[in-house]
Amino acid sequence: VQLQASGGGLVQAGGSLRLSCAASGRAPDTYAMGWFRRAPGEKRVFVASITWDEGNTDYLDSVKGRFTISRDRAKNTVYLQMNSLKSEDTAVYYCALKRRPKFEYDYWGQGTQVTVSS
Repeated sequence: VQLQASGGGLVQAGGSLRLSCAASGRAPDTYAMGWFRRAPGEKRVFVASITWDEGNTDYLDSVKGRFTISRDRAKNTVYLQMNSLKSEDTAVYYCALKRRPKFEYDYWGQGTQVTVSS
C-alpha cells in the first residue's frame, strides 16, 4: 500500500485548507485511516481518524469543531478539511492506514507541510 498526501500550503490564520490522501494498492482489510502531524521540535501526534466501513470519526481535542475528516471509498481517498486555522496548526501532516483495530498504523504517507501565518 502506498499513501500519497497532498493539499498542504501556506495560509493566513483563520483560513482553510483541505488535505487529501490517496491509497494505491489498498489492502483488502483496511480498518481505518488517519491524520497525524508533527510540529517543529515536537513529536508526531494524532489529529483525526475515520473507520473505513462505518465512517466513525475521532479527533484531537484542539481541532474539534474546526477540522473534519471524511473518506471516499470509491476513490480510496481520505480528506482532512481544516477551517479556522491557527498558527499552532503549523506542522507536517501525515496520513496513515490501519488494517486492524487496536493495532498500530501499518502504512504512512510522505507528509505535507501546512504553514499558518499569524
